[in-house]
Amino acid sequence: MTAKYKQVWDLDAIFEGGTSESPALKAAIAELEKELKIFQTDADNASDSVEEWAGLVNRAQEVGKKVREVGAFVGCLLAQNVKDDKAKLLGGTTKQLASNYASILTTIDEKLLAFSEQEWNQFIALGDMKEIVFNLNERRENAKDKLPADKEKLIQALGVDGYHAWGDLYSTIVGRMSVEIEEDGEKKSYSVGQAANKMSSFDRNFRKHVFDQSEKAWEQESELFGNTLNHLAGFRLQTYEARGWDEVLKEPLQINRMKKETLDVMWDTITKNKDTFVKYMERKAELLGIDKLAMYDVSAPLSENVEEVSYDEAAEMIVEQFNKFSPKMGNFAQMAFDKEWIEAESRPGKRPGGFCTSFPVSEQSRIFMTYSGSASNVATLAHELGHAYHQYVMNDLPQMSQRYAMNVAETASTFAEMIVADATVKQAKTNEAKIQLLDDKLNRSVAFFMNIHARFLFETRFYEERKKGLVSVPRLNELMVEAQKEAYCDGLSEYSPYFWASKLHFHITGVPFYNFPYTFGYLFSMGIYAKAAEEGEAFEDRYIELLRDTGRLEVEELAKKHLDVDLTQPEFWQKAIDQVKADVDTFMELTDK
Repeated sequence: MTAKYKQVWDLDAIFEGGTSESPALKAAIAELEKELKIFQTDADNASDSVEEWAGLVNRAQEVGKKVREVGAFVGCLLAQNVKDDKAKLLGGTTKQLASNYASILTTIDEKLLAFSEQEWNQFIALGDMKEIVFNLNERRENAKDKLPADKEKLIQALGVDGYHAWGDLYSTIVGRMSVEIEEDGEKKSYSVGQAANKMSSFDRNFRKHVFDQSEKAWEQESELFGNTLNHLAGFRLQTYEARGWDEVLKEPLQINRMKKETLDVMWDTITKNKDTFVKYMERKAELLGIDKLAMYDVSAPLSENVEEVSYDEAAEMIVEQFNKFSPKMGNFAQMAFDKEWIEAESRPGKRPGGFCTSFPVSEQSRIFMTYSGSASNVATLAHELGHAYHQYVMNDLPQMSQRYAMNVAETASTFAEMIVADATVKQAKTNEAKIQLLDDKLNRSVAFFMNIHARFLFETRFYEERKKGLVSVPRLNELMVEAQKEAYCDGLSEYSPYFWASKLHFHITGVPFYNFPYTFGYLFSMGIYAKAAEEGEAFEDRYIELLRDTGRLEVEELAKKHLDVDLTQPEFWQKAIDQVKADVDTFMELTDK
């Protein structure tokens, strides 16, 4: 049968040609390079007029869209083919453009900080500035915490060939890696992303083989990955020290517009409830006929009769379920499939993982993943479409108000994922199918409560040790296993010492601590989901308003305004976790022999 939906994205609609050879892309980059130079000169020579600076802020928003557009496009090129050498060179160029743009923003921040209270009040009262007062106040407050503008610009400039270069090196190494797996009597070579998909096999011996071979592949490159991780962290720590910051979590919390009390109470409440999920893992081990789950068993299917879901079936299911919650969301998903916004084909040479990236000039998004037909793949597809919908409802807002943080970004995506996961469980035709789907749903809960917690614990402790000097590969392995044992309540028989190397998120330079926002988004979306269930169709427009506010409110204010809850208190988190515990109860009942 001919497939209804293509699994290869359309990049031609963004820059004609759709490749690293695109003349339209080259022309856009050349034009942007000139525009940024002129802009920096104009900002450096601007008068003290509040009207002139308002004009520069508006200009910064428009130029920022163009910087994002080319950066996102090159990111897509590198993801679809990690061996695209021309795209790698373009990646260096777009990072330089981003650094130049950040330098202009630093000049603007310096001026915002220099305004007297009277000038500031005049400035934010101007027409276009009224719409972005939250973002302007935020920039002004953050600038107070940083070094003088000339030093911040130097950090940004040095970061291109220092800080960000280590992240690029990581991607280069991963791109050339392969995992040798013995399958059907012959040895086959797979990319790390393809090997990860093999971990969903029902055959435990095969899962263990894939796990061992993957760990071996990461071990072989561990010296290089140890360098990338140590030097990324070193650059950050040196920058923090220069700014007088002694708390490693200061920047990630600031980026996520979130209080430390909120983060602490979230983890504390999760830890107090982990015994329920330990019992679930013990029951799963029983069902698999083993004493204790190993890391490679946590996401294993419980049945050999797991039906693969074709890409077309997944698309139809997602659109149908989105429509039940929100016709606007369903129509959006249909458009994304029809217009080929999604790269899902399973082939060698792609980077591992999945993401959604936005193109603010084109007002489009693109989704990247590798689809192999598992329930987990369907969830990932729904998740990334949630991200894309979030951006879609914000496209008409000023660019500064569109820049929502990762923790609330993960809210829309997880919410979308939950709509589909819940529906598939309810529609299951047999107990066996229901158990398998519930298990898949609970796998994700364990990921948010335990796997993400392990990442957070590892990264927090690693940074403390890195302050004293380089951390060796054996010590990184120890820290990783210690964090996993603690996060999983010592509930596994075997851990993944090289997880610090295999997890891309530890080596991303865009934001530090690419972990706790996932868990925040998961539980926050539970609160939204409960409201949606209570209010039905009436909640659709309120949900859109909540999403539109994510780039212009602190998360505590966002929760208070739209859900009337206090995130610094345990009650909200407990209520959200209780919803997940209800799934565990159902699973335990259905599997009680």
